[in-house]
Amino acid sequence: MTDSVEIRRGVYHDSVTLMQVSQRVRTTPGVADALIGMGTELNLGLMRETGFDVPDGAGPNDLVVALRAQDDDALAAGREMLTAVLQELHERSRAGGATTEVAPRTVGSAARRTGAGLALVSTPGQHAVLDALDAVNAGLSVMLFSDNVPVADEIALKDAAAARDVLVMGPDCGTAVVGGAALGFANVVRPGRIGVVAASGTGAQQVMCLLDLAGEGVSHCLGLGGRDLSAEVGGRSARQALRALAADEATEHVVIVSKPAAEEVVADLERLAAELGVPVSWATLGRGLPDLTAAVEQTLAAVGADVPAWPTWPAEGSSGQAPAGASLRGLFCGGTLADEAMVIAEEVLGPVVSNIPLAGSPRVSGSERAQGHAVLDFGDDELTQGRAHPMIDPSLRLERIRTEGADPTCGVLLLDLVLGHGAHPDPAGELADAVRQARATATGQGRDLPVVVTLVGTESDPQGLVSCAEALAAAGASVFTSNAQAVRAALSLLGAAPATTPATERTAR
Repeated sequence: MTDSVEIRRGVYHDSVTLMQVSQRVRTTPGVADALIGMGTELNLGLMRETGFDVPDGAGPNDLVVALRAQDDDALAAGREMLTAVLQELHERSRAGGATTEVAPRTVGSAARRTGAGLALVSTPGQHAVLDALDAVNAGLSVMLFSDNVPVADEIALKDAAAARDVLVMGPDCGTAVVGGAALGFANVVRPGRIGVVAASGTGAQQVMCLLDLAGEGVSHCLGLGGRDLSAEVGGRSARQALRALAADEATEHVVIVSKPAAEEVVADLERLAAELGVPVSWATLGRGLPDLTAAVEQTLAAVGADVPAWPTWPAEGSSGQAPAGASLRGLFCGGTLADEAMVIAEEVLGPVVSNIPLAGSPRVSGSERAQGHAVLDFGDDELTQGRAHPMIDPSLRLERIRTEGADPTCGVLLLDLVLGHGAHPDPAGELADAVRQARATATGQGRDLPVVVTLVGTESDPQGLVSCAEALAAAGASVFTSNAQAVRAALSLLGAAPATTPATERTAR
């Protein structure tokens, strides 16, 4: 194999574009790998971990091109493909013809020109608050997709929104459905009578998809950003969202979804819901609380709907059993799904190492190799600086899956895959390939590697739930539509005894 690493000074392309470029270049005959990205520490680290000799001096404003090919001719062909793809993208961006209209230069001026009621802001975190505040001051509600926004800025922005009686969804709000319009990462779910208020992106998607599988629909899903129910932020957006849904004629029942939340904030929201007369179910993760699937089952019971058997697809061939003393390795794109996995797993495994650990558990960097039982969130801020979210660009996690396949201490791989608008167009294909490779590596070492996947989606999603599930099952993964069931299945494969208390006996808040 022949490697080439090139630094192009001062050349910028966004991370989603560079993901597409890397994928196209990899299709060149004879090219074994192509990692093309801006010179952030995360991207450079990934290149070095993949075996490229990256020289010092590249910075976040430089484009780094790392190619690996079978010979010099294939390397040259890869460079030609890179040039052609970049030129194609450049020409596409210039398409559309000339116009005499001067484009608005701020979010506020655009709002005043169009009469819009909602702005979606996805600028870099250090600039996003100014754009969002401009929209709020123009009287717009805001979906703030951007992450890496300081907590103090979030609080100030949400206080400004409350003063104007508008809603700020975010920062780091990945999912919303407003009046049937899907924003960010959102699944295609049927319309209905249940509203969702969510300080969680993938948690909201899990809840909405399970409701859809049960034949129920969603009126609106109002995202809050993952920190809204923390003690610092105090549920500022949750209060606005509850008031909005209380005034909505289509909403008969509300589910509040959150990562582990501050008890005093939840208590405050319970009082507000009672004052507003809004029936509420709670899907707030935490020790001793119902998991997301149990919360959905309780919601279905509350609205008089039947609880179905949640679909599963067994792995083709024997998934085996993990060897004694082996560890659970959870590699997640969804932070809330990772949180739920840790809450369930620690009941039988004890503390679980993570880059987003539960209170009292050990912390590890997402870029480090974790020892023992570990659950990592590849969508955490640390791993998305200069990179697209792993639901768009899964390359970082795919590489870690292959690495875990070669680790003899890895007993069970626990993964998630989230479908819907905004996500990778063929996520199951790439994940299935990585699962096959990891299992083949383990087999070559004389051991089996069971793989369990949580698949969050609906059959109406662009990727298709059933076809994705079948592709993963064919690769040797056991597939579940309930994350809680997937975690318990993984624990069983480790020889652990997960808690399986019936949902009807669990007590919600």
